Amino acid sequence: MATQASTVELVAALYRIDGKAEIVGGEIVLMSPTGGLPSSAAASVYRSLWAHARRVKSGRAYTDNTGFLVDLPQRKSFSPDASFYVGPPPGPKFLQGAPIFAVEVRSEDDYGPAAERAMAAKRADYFAAGTQVVWDVDVLREGLIRGYRASAPDGPTVYRRGALAEADPAVPGWSFPVNDLFE
Repeated sequence: MATQASTVELVAALYRIDGKAEIVGGEIVLMSPTGGLPSSAAASVYRSLWAHARRVKSGRAYTDNTGFLVDLPQRKSFSPDASFYVGPPPGPKFLQGAPIFAVEVRSEDDYGPAAERAMAAKRADYFAAGTQVVWDVDVLREGLIRGYRASAPDGPTVYRRGALAEADPAVPGWSFPVNDLFE
């Protein structure tokens, strides 16, 4: 487990990283850039969340590469592809605490047994940090969203093309057309 001093040093180093990274297992883990379709899908979810936050005047939507600091034994940060946050107002630094809703869009390397284990571990970390809903968005192979909830972490709701995906209880009253991932 990282000491308090090493966590402070890691967070300071994370600010200097050029690109996307998270603090996991006492190390800064770099994340490779993604392709056009996954990036566009994350942007579509963000835009919808942003419009919802403005409409209901509650919460804030964040794009890819936003840092969220958490205090878990093996994880000190998250950087989801899109997210919804209801914590303290933002400033110039990373946000404190986990987003209430996190979106992880699969890239080319996010397939296979090792990737599935890593994604399941990350979802467990999200839930341990207080995230209520995590979407696993697959636009490259299956064309669907798996919605995992902290209340039932092993039983995702699957949303396919033509469906409206939702993120209750994290973002009540909001829904997202799965087809918008592909436009």
